[in-house]
Amino acid sequence: MKNEGIEGTERFLSPGRGRGRGLRAVRHFAVGELVFACPAYTYVLTVNERGAHCEHCFTRTDDLSKCGKCKQAYYCNVDCQRGDWPMHKLECVAMCSYGENWCPSETVRLVARIIMKQRVTTERTPSERLLLLKEFEAHLDKMDSEKEEMNQADIAALHHFYSRHISDLPDDQALTELFAQVNCNGFTIEDEELSHLGSAVFPDVALMNHSCSPNVIVTYKGTAAEVRAVQEINPGEEIFNSYIDLLYPTEDRRERLLDSYFFMCQCTECTTKSKDKAKMEVRKLSSPPEPKEIQSMVHYAKNVIEEFRRAKHYKDILFSLEHYH
Repeated sequence: MKNEGIEGTERFLSPGRGRGRGLRAVRHFAVGELVFACPAYTYVLTVNERGAHCEHCFTRTDDLSKCGKCKQAYYCNVDCQRGDWPMHKLECVAMCSYGENWCPSETVRLVARIIMKQRVTTERTPSERLLLLKEFEAHLDKMDSEKEEMNQADIAALHHFYSRHISDLPDDQALTELFAQVNCNGFTIEDEELSHLGSAVFPDVALMNHSCSPNVIVTYKGTAAEVRAVQEINPGEEIFNSYIDLLYPTEDRRERLLDSYFFMCQCTECTTKSKDKAKMEVRKLSSPPEPKEIQSMVHYAKNVIEEFRRAKHYKDILFSLEHYH
């Protein structure tokens, strides 16, 4: 695929301090208008939603059919199963081999799929009209020892769960960069109720810089990302997304951005702190949660506990392997 760009937008060098490249409008976008849609370069359904959502299109339905081999992946129909097979076959074989001991993290699963996709993809994909995945920032020079340790644990897990099924994995230096790129540029796919469905990479969406007063919002339709204007955008204006929850006051937002994305936000919202007082008041005056909200919190807590259990499980496996060798 040639670099055809995205109609109505262009990649440019953003003038903001430390921003680097960015995305700007070359025509007017009204509030609510779709700026662009981006299919995922690759993606994974979270393990906790298996059986409830199709692995290929993420549709939620009660009438799903399971994979006849691993019996853990579920699909809408034969077309979805065939469409997912180039990626699922990697996990299918591994899950059959490891059984209940198969427990790589979602990031490890996503990176394994990226490696497989890169091996069979020679041209620019529809997800990379403006930014190639290999252009992602890794910020290796800004990682602290804790993040480096987590990165090494992910690399060890990738080798443990996939080396038998992916021949000639990239060397550790390349994997270190790839995991760092995914951690800085990956996206969480959510449903309409903001429940976590999976993880993905959307290169063109990752091109947008952050603002705590964004003019677009990213939503998801199946496994595709949709970028819509939430403010009027005029030709020549930069298109900004928010990387974090905006309900937090300035200092909290800046801390989160610095920890996850390695920059100190200098947007107008952060420099003026104009909405901090109102945000604090809203948090103080928040009414008691509704039963549905409590149910959502419990569901979220269960997911976190499950992820922790899985992470601890594969940490134990790695510990045993180290002592075995």
